[in-house]
Amino acid sequence: FSFLLQKRSVDDAKMVEVLSVKLHCTVASRFAHTVMTSTALNKANSSQEIFFEVDLPKTAFITNFSMEIEGQIYVGVVNEKEQAKKQYEKAVSSGRTAGLVKASGRKMEKFSVSVNIAAKSNVTFILTYEELLQRKFGKYEILTRINPKQLVQNFQIVADIYEPQGIAFVDAHATFLTNELLPLVEKTVTDNKAHISFSPTLDQQRKCPECDGSLINGDFIIKYDVKRASSLGDIQIVNGYFVHFFAPPDLPRIRKNVVFVIDRSGSMAGPKMIQTRVAMESILSDVHPDDYFGIILFDRSIEPWKQSLTKATEENVDEAIKFVRQIYPRGSRLAIHMLQDDRRNKKLPERSVDMIILLTDGMPNEGESNLQRIQQNVCEAIGGNMTLFCLGFGDDVDYSFLDVMAKQNNGVARRIYEASDATLQLQGFYDEVASPLLSAVDLRYPDNAVDSLTPHHFSQLFNGSEIVVAGRLSENDMDNFLVEVFANGFEQDFQVQGEASVTDWDVIYPEKDYIFGDFTERLWAYLTIQQLLETRFDGPAEEKSNATAKALEMSLKYSFVTPLTSMVVTKPETEEGPSGPLIADKLTEGRTAGEAGRRTQLMDGDPHFMIELPEREDALCFNINESPGTIFNLVKDPSIGLLVNGQTIGDKMVAPDGKVNTYFGRLGVVHHSLGVRLEVTTEYINLFQDGQKVKLLWSDQASLKGPSVDLLLTKDRSVKVTLRDSVKFVILLHKVWKMHPYHQDYLGFYTLDSHLLSPSVHGLLGQFYHGIEFEVGDLRPGEVPEKPDATMYVKGHQLNVTRGWQRDFRKDLKRGKNVPCWFIHSNGTGLIDGSAEDYIVSGLFKTV
Repeated sequence: FSFLLQKRSVDDAKMVEVLSVKLHCTVASRFAHTVMTSTALNKANSSQEIFFEVDLPKTAFITNFSMEIEGQIYVGVVNEKEQAKKQYEKAVSSGRTAGLVKASGRKMEKFSVSVNIAAKSNVTFILTYEELLQRKFGKYEILTRINPKQLVQNFQIVADIYEPQGIAFVDAHATFLTNELLPLVEKTVTDNKAHISFSPTLDQQRKCPECDGSLINGDFIIKYDVKRASSLGDIQIVNGYFVHFFAPPDLPRIRKNVVFVIDRSGSMAGPKMIQTRVAMESILSDVHPDDYFGIILFDRSIEPWKQSLTKATEENVDEAIKFVRQIYPRGSRLAIHMLQDDRRNKKLPERSVDMIILLTDGMPNEGESNLQRIQQNVCEAIGGNMTLFCLGFGDDVDYSFLDVMAKQNNGVARRIYEASDATLQLQGFYDEVASPLLSAVDLRYPDNAVDSLTPHHFSQLFNGSEIVVAGRLSENDMDNFLVEVFANGFEQDFQVQGEASVTDWDVIYPEKDYIFGDFTERLWAYLTIQQLLETRFDGPAEEKSNATAKALEMSLKYSFVTPLTSMVVTKPETEEGPSGPLIADKLTEGRTAGEAGRRTQLMDGDPHFMIELPEREDALCFNINESPGTIFNLVKDPSIGLLVNGQTIGDKMVAPDGKVNTYFGRLGVVHHSLGVRLEVTTEYINLFQDGQKVKLLWSDQASLKGPSVDLLLTKDRSVKVTLRDSVKFVILLHKVWKMHPYHQDYLGFYTLDSHLLSPSVHGLLGQFYHGIEFEVGDLRPGEVPEKPDATMYVKGHQLNVTRGWQRDFRKDLKRGKNVPCWFIHSNGTGLIDGSAEDYIVSGLFKTV
């Protein structure tokens, strides 16, 4: 729930004033309805484009977006996605702007639009979205991300929580709270209602008394839980729909049997494997002494720690930790067989749950490669008798494959982001599933009174979580609404039943300010759509088709922006003519594979530079034109002594059209802290380390592993360089026909894991390793119809840019893959710091 209003350029900053921002979140029985309203004034004497950005939770559905400009309100309409896409493409092809939802971090996605506002005029943006709050670790969380980037006259965050079950506790804090701001967080809690507000004045927002900078930058977080007196849970019936919240208190945990299946293939080398080892040590230390566990490593072969599961005694855990510490990079049916055999031979407690936790960073590359067949094989082998959790490590993993496979086997998938806190992410996931309280949970309702139930059979209930079931009532007489719950408990079967009664919210809350529509019906619709969206990836073709059609129908009926729909807002006409529509989309986890993750920066071709920005699903590119023989600094990180330089080469002779093409033909890499120096040309690779020299030819196939650097050479294709606990580089060799009259062999340079370098990193590529802020507007036809021009606002400059593409050759060395990007003209002037000449150095291993 954050916002950002941006201006055309730094010089125009004072000409756009944010007058007010209000975020109001209303929670009725865990169902959160958030309205974000912001008003901005264009104080300039000419029209200006104002950018509006909001971070909202990935689990939320946008339900409304509208704008008010000069008294006229423009309201969004939810359409089927393909229909909205055609409107969007039509607008872009005619040179008009449009807005989209982009990925933005692990929990959030970014909604971003822009609109041209006349001189001295106001614009008010209103965004509404809804979500069901999920209980984790015994609490619900409302997360608000805030970054106004300027002081706001009227700033307010308000949350009203209505829980007829009773509120157990409420906590509110923010990452940016100082001792002075802390008292401004006001909290009023009664038995079944909580009110939280935060409204700093203009002066209270300031970083210092005379500053214009704002302290308000970070996350505002509200956590709460409800009272739980009944083992049956809380059932609410409102306006013909019911919702059942089931999380009985004071249950003992069930013993579990868990097999950890760990990918140790070569792609797990480096930080991934280090973090996996550290996480596994911590996880093993936390395994309950009554549980049983096993460990299986896999790459091209399979290596179990022991042939059967082992009780988690102190001695066995210590032995397992020693084994884990020896895991180094070099299939999962064994885990299934191990659990099945031990269960068959009565080695495991009868009342216990079986689970497999699979950790992998990649795709299957041995044996069966058909993904659907793999999923089918795993599902048949498990046979519904155990739960599979899939943890996808890194940015390249096929998350949707793991997600479907986990859900087919009663589990969930989780992406583990390749970052410094990956160990904590792994530990956090294990903590969520470490303490099952019930298994085979079956919630039953009267057949003659209920239809259209959301899922009501669950493999487990974990400590600190909650099961939610909703349904539509088929009759109004609720005097005998019997609810029953059956499950397997710690030492005996769990069985509870009771009668539900209609919840009269008007009596509980006579002021009625909780109302935001029929929330029980919308909660039911939200859960039903979520279920249908999952069904469309699994099952027979006809069932998937029916699920997709039903999910689309309900998304349109309830105005939810889901992966099947988009919200279209027709923008007002401006002096330049009609504007294109704004489109609000919904991402899926599979579409956000690169989010907050790996940026790839590359130099390849004549020399073409490209900066991928996965968090924006976009890229920037530029060319550098200099005489052959010029040496440029590409990357320089003085804090660790890393240097990468590249020398250009030219064609054999000038082509008939007179164009002089230059490429990179020689690269030098130095890492002073590690004592590594690498020279790569189109003919050979020289590696110097600790006084020793290794020379390889491109015609070789080799793998070198040293204490500070690993080098993987693929014959006549590429060399991958992995510096210990640091960045990875991939250098490609582009071979040209030796008899070609003009061209000759050249190199391409790709940076991976650049986020591991320090904030002081610089160079032609290095300056972009930690991202860059920019905005693009005023889309218009260019010289070539399929390459429109636009205006880019970056680093205080206003640049004319062109939509084009650059080729990424990592997966297809011959043809490459076209990656759309914004092309910055004139040697990247305005985008790069300084000019291209500032990056020229005197030698391949020199800094000046």
